[in-house]
Amino acid sequence: MRLIHLDLKGAAPRVSYLEQVFPLLSQLGANGVLIEYEDMFPFKGELEILRSPYAYSEEDIERIQQLAEQHKLEVVPLVQTFGHVEFILKHEKYQHLREVERFPNSFNPHIPDTLALLKSILSQVVEKHRRSTWIHIGADEVFHLGEGMDSKNWMSHNKGDVGTMYLKHIKEVLGFLTAQYWGLQVLMWDDMLRKISVGALRGEGTGTAVVAPVPGSSVAPSVCPPWQALPPVPAGAHALPCGSWGSMGGPRLPPAAGTNVPSLLGKGCWNLSLPSWCPQSCAGTVQRWWLSLSLRYDHYSVLCELLPVSIPSLAICLQTLVNGGFTEEAKRKVLDVLGLESVQLEQSTCEGRGAFPGVEIYHMVEQVNGHLKESILKALEEESAIKGWFSPYHRKRQFGNPRNMESFGSKVLKLHEDWESFVRDLRAQLERIYFPDTVEEWMEENVNPYLDQLRDLVRDYR
Repeated sequence: MRLIHLDLKGAAPRVSYLEQVFPLLSQLGANGVLIEYEDMFPFKGELEILRSPYAYSEEDIERIQQLAEQHKLEVVPLVQTFGHVEFILKHEKYQHLREVERFPNSFNPHIPDTLALLKSILSQVVEKHRRSTWIHIGADEVFHLGEGMDSKNWMSHNKGDVGTMYLKHIKEVLGFLTAQYWGLQVLMWDDMLRKISVGALRGEGTGTAVVAPVPGSSVAPSVCPPWQALPPVPAGAHALPCGSWGSMGGPRLPPAAGTNVPSLLGKGCWNLSLPSWCPQSCAGTVQRWWLSLSLRYDHYSVLCELLPVSIPSLAICLQTLVNGGFTEEAKRKVLDVLGLESVQLEQSTCEGRGAFPGVEIYHMVEQVNGHLKESILKALEEESAIKGWFSPYHRKRQFGNPRNMESFGSKVLKLHEDWESFVRDLRAQLERIYFPDTVEEWMEENVNPYLDQLRDLVRDYR
């Protein structure tokens, strides 16, 4: 499986854009999409509070699955069940379910309402994905687990640690899925499992194992707990739009992709068979690669890179996985599919106009990151007439010598007119792909800090 992880928190594309992207994913070698909806899912009833104002409709969810089926992409919904639940715990209604009261990151696993809420969320998502044979329960980066008073009391009374407490909650989630949805297979991230001893994972002394991995082994161990894991997969490439904290500030290519597949690897993924009655059913290896298109690191962070800007990076990573390295064959495929002339990994550049969905935005973002800030700062800071005869002091008190002002006025007005025209075109392109909140946020983060300085100068000049 080569899964594209569409992490939709806060910057989900319109379905009309996915209609263009899904064929491209298939063409480049993907055969599945791991969709983390968060607040973009059309929750109903008591859960409606979790919905974004721009959440997908039920018809949208159905259309996404039809598109995936049409292009031979398996849909795997992802529902976070422990950490990364800020979109839930930010609401006052669910604040009492936080592990630590002041942090909205992670659930308190000891409150019965936590599992009840998760059952409701999982049920609504699974019911809208009855074609799917897999579900992903997240369960990564459960920050501050064990720091809440309920957790401290539980560990004290049960002579347990954070690892056993974590497994207890995962077992309850899996128990619900096992009982409710026969045959549904479950995936989860492995970062929390890495910190837990093999004995705890096997359930030694308790008989309540959730997973039973042997680190480094390609075959599941010969034990038969209620749930048994396939071996950890060498799955990764969490390096697409989000290569550094916060916004990346422009198109980036994966510099390591030119070497080999292992250089792309990120955190792994576990397959939990539901149920597994004997060890033989879990024997063997599983290869499950995932490429993450994270639109922001968490519900509160700034946007990462825009999806259209990430497509060349995505194409390179996918073809690297397909070919076992960024070979000449992989490179030719990327160039042909994207309509580019060349790619330079070391310089993180692509040459050519391109012919992929959203290529206009790709080039316009290049202009913003390469020229907007530079051209405006040059006009404001290097123009001697502005510094000497139209300083903040002059502007605040509204006086200046027209002779000196006219020496820079036409140049500044032309720069302002050109960038305003450009930004109108950029906004129109963004609105074709994104909902209004995403467009406004991207503009405020990447354009307005610089263009507003020029706007203010022009206002004062006039």
